[in-house]
Amino acid sequence: MTFSEYVVSRWDTLSLAAVEHALVVAIAIAIATAVGVGVGLLTYERPKARGASLTVSAGILTIPSLALLTLLIPITGLGWGSTLIALTVYAFLPIIRNTVTGLSGVDVATVEAGRGMGMGTVRLLLRLRLPLAWPLILAGVRISAQMLIGIAAIAAYVDGPGLGSQIFEGLSRLGSVNSLNATLAGTLGIVIIAVLFDAFFSAVRHLTTPRGLRVRP
Repeated sequence: MTFSEYVVSRWDTLSLAAVEHALVVAIAIAIATAVGVGVGLLTYERPKARGASLTVSAGILTIPSLALLTLLIPITGLGWGSTLIALTVYAFLPIIRNTVTGLSGVDVATVEAGRGMGMGTVRLLLRLRLPLAWPLILAGVRISAQMLIGIAAIAAYVDGPGLGSQIFEGLSRLGSVNSLNATLAGTLGIVIIAVLFDAFFSAVRHLTTPRGLRVRP
């Protein structure tokens, strides 16, 4: 069976796995963005708290994904629960780091000018600091999303959703009929999802960021 024939014959399974892969990554990124930006807002002016949040999130990122997923099994079981928790915590570091860097990197003269215009702390944050830091925050979210798309494939080890099951299935039967097709289908599917996510964040960047503030991750 050729690769194209394999894709056609397994289209329902592959398309469902692709949707689940994209969905679990999207949910994890949404949660991580809400929490990560919140942590950045609370800590960017507090050196000790900022250092602690970055250290903890960096420490989590050093844990091998397979080990973390295995450790979560007794707590959240197999499937979506362990996968979603693992992906969410892995996404924290780029988001928190870029939020802190963006907020604390706003030019002092710009902040003083805002204060001179009568802006209070909240207005300065919402109308000045956050808009100026947004390109860098979005870049952190974009980096995390690309990272999670790859990590999500490992979640098949704990019966997680996504295209990783195709890759594991193919590798476990390497040399048998359609083993290479299964591995290739899962791999190419993940690449396509990564490209689509990147195109989405690129569109968001162009729509929400003035040309002079746009940055690339």
